[in-house]
Amino acid sequence: MIAGRARFRHARKIERAVGYRIPDLAFHGATLDALSSRLNTERLDHVLKEQILSFFTSFLRCNCRDNPHCGCPEKKFAREIIELRETGLDHRQIALVIQDEYGIDLYPADILSFLEESVHVLEAIRDVASLMKRAELEQSAIEHIGLIEQ
Repeated sequence: MIAGRARFRHARKIERAVGYRIPDLAFHGATLDALSSRLNTERLDHVLKEQILSFFTSFLRCNCRDNPHCGCPEKKFAREIIELRETGLDHRQIALVIQDEYGIDLYPADILSFLEESVHVLEAIRDVASLMKRAELEQSAIEHIGLIEQ
């Protein structure tokens, strides 16, 4: 999944604010634990603090018992990538938005691959919905395919 490729650009600064070494992968379990329990935001510069707060509000807010290890953050991140594409941004622009908003680095090629995989999944959903006579689901899949492929 695309969340497995997301890396915090300033992971070493985050480490200093947490007080111990963490992986630079944004959605790694140890990173999520550190961010949700040990992070001293006073030790971060203003821009990084805003990016971490945006990360929290966008991806780590859910009511699951196992939060942040429930899978919701990764799903929300994938949804964010798809929504950015559906608004008309290309894979390079999406990488820049994710970097500016959350301090997360993603290669544009990884984003492009993820979007292509998403279209294939949506095509499968469309085909199964057609076979099962679920017209509303089929139409929704067709619409999302069209928006991603634009």
